[in-house]
Amino acid sequence: MHETDVAMSANPIVRELGVPPEQFTRQGLMKFIEKSNIQMLNFRYAAGDGRLKTLNFIITSRPQVDRILSAGERVDGSSLFSYIDAASSDLYVVPRYRTAFVNPFASVPTVDILCSYYTKEGTPVPSAPEHILRKAHRSLTQATGLSLDAMGELEFYVMFDSQHAYPTPAQKGYQESAPFCKWEQLRCEAMQAIARAGGQIKYGHSEVGNISGEDREMEQHEIEFSPVALEDAADQIAIAKWMLRMIGHKYGVTITLAPKIMVGHAGSGLHIHSKLMKNGKNAMIESGKLSEAARKLIAGYLTLAPSLTSFANTVPTSYLRLVPHQEAPTNICWGDRNRSVLVRVPLGWLGVNDMVRHANPNETGDLPDYSDSQTVEFRCPDGSANVYLLLAGLAVAARHGFEMPDALEVADRLYVDVNIFSSEHKKVQAKLPQLPDSCYESAQRLLEQRAIYEKDDVLPPGVIDEIAKALQGYDDKGLSERFYGKGIEIRRLVNEYLHCS
Repeated sequence: MHETDVAMSANPIVRELGVPPEQFTRQGLMKFIEKSNIQMLNFRYAAGDGRLKTLNFIITSRPQVDRILSAGERVDGSSLFSYIDAASSDLYVVPRYRTAFVNPFASVPTVDILCSYYTKEGTPVPSAPEHILRKAHRSLTQATGLSLDAMGELEFYVMFDSQHAYPTPAQKGYQESAPFCKWEQLRCEAMQAIARAGGQIKYGHSEVGNISGEDREMEQHEIEFSPVALEDAADQIAIAKWMLRMIGHKYGVTITLAPKIMVGHAGSGLHIHSKLMKNGKNAMIESGKLSEAARKLIAGYLTLAPSLTSFANTVPTSYLRLVPHQEAPTNICWGDRNRSVLVRVPLGWLGVNDMVRHANPNETGDLPDYSDSQTVEFRCPDGSANVYLLLAGLAVAARHGFEMPDALEVADRLYVDVNIFSSEHKKVQAKLPQLPDSCYESAQRLLEQRAIYEKDDVLPPGVIDEIAKALQGYDDKGLSERFYGKGIEIRRLVNEYLHCS
């Protein structure tokens, strides 16, 4: 981060301390707390259900703040994770200084910090989501010499009492403007809050989903992030989920990240873009084309896709979203600029630097080169995902792609350049492997591929067992067929998982 970036940062702690978040220290945070008259400190940490939990501290003295920031605090791990026994459940939560931000919702000046879990011996808890992510990323880097940057496209619905003025037709809300988009201001306020907390946001817009009833309306939106280091990407999405719900609560509306809220209407996804990095450079492009490393990454994603759903699509309604003709994938394949596939290679900025000169004939200066921005997009995840485990799973899949002797052949075989949902391409679709159609099947695929996740001690066996047990516990085999046409039962199911993760 350059000096000008620090000065222009939306995060007030960055501006005050004059350093980027990765250079935050205990002394620096104490200085900010004193100078800014911060009266409360909150610890936040991701639990087994994927949500951020909270521990509040009222600040009473400098030594107290020093102790909190130096030593952390104790919590009951058995109440946070199903796989931790009550007989030995005490854990430490220790703050990660780089995640500190000013809480925009607190009634008094407050700083929040995300935490990591540690055992009674002072070592990282092997089964903690944020530590699993670190292990997965480290395993990838040690095996390949590459790191992984990622970002999410966070889709959500705002549910509110009907406002019949300026109606928007169903499925026609994509990038609509106010006043036809009723909650643009809410979305912009959320983006500002997330940015002040350190989130690197690319843009926001209204999405295609727009569901109108006599008394209730539902309007879909999206906030898309910019690629950052894998661990930072998880932290930013976790904070954003919490902030969106807080802002919805403030406005008296319901914000849901649920994958499906009405059959026949667009569901909400959490598409993940990722790119391999080598010495700070994008390794996805070579000689103007997708690199061999990128194709190996894609092969890994496609090979582990069946089990990745156990982290990415974790409630029964996830599989009401993964159906044809809703821009949600059902087949395991990839393609360029193709929204019917599981892994999409988005349009990049290769060799097109002169567009701005065409649009602006008076522009004569040198233009930045954005050809290193290429990512690939994994399109099946949704808001039910525990984002730490999801990104850990993608890092494992990337590593596996490099370990597969036939990775490039797999990539070639599963490439498609047609809309596979079109009736004229049914033969193509029939030849492709399928994603699971239920949580139950997702658990089966995880158990079949578990050895790949357990390699290098990334995912502990007990965590895999508990995830599979929870998914099988839904007993949702054949869900779509069982609920077909049963509106009341579907509505009950949607309501049950409206606030997943």
